[in-house]
Amino acid sequence: MINIVGLSLGLAVAASAGAEVVVVAGAASPVAKMTSDQVADLYLGKSSGPALIDQDKNSAARTEFLEKVASKKGAQYEATWAKIEFSGKGMRPKVHASDAAVKKALAADPNAIGYIDKDAVDGSVKVLLSVQ
Repeated sequence: MINIVGLSLGLAVAASAGAEVVVVAGAASPVAKMTSDQVADLYLGKSSGPALIDQDKNSAARTEFLEKVASKKGAQYEATWAKIEFSGKGMRPKVHASDAAVKKALAADPNAIGYIDKDAVDGSVKVLLSVQ
């Protein structure tokens, strides 16, 4: 019985760890689509463009986004932005605590992009990239 419960819990954790993340903009944004490379360059400070919205460092969406788009772990990403800020070449993205907070920020700024769990997509945002 214990083995079955442990297996069930393990499968549940594995399923939640693989949640699909999408890069989004507000519904009124002029941006239609973006490539993974474009998004990575923005979030790694290699190019400038729309205002960036990040999620809390403990969020599953952030972990998935960083690993699949930026090819970074959380600490590596933080170090990248520390260097950028220290050199005066940019400011790290604004951090919001949840998918709902990201969507609210995107609604307020049509020139911003962020990322959320695919299940949180609604009419207030448009998907620019599905993170695979």
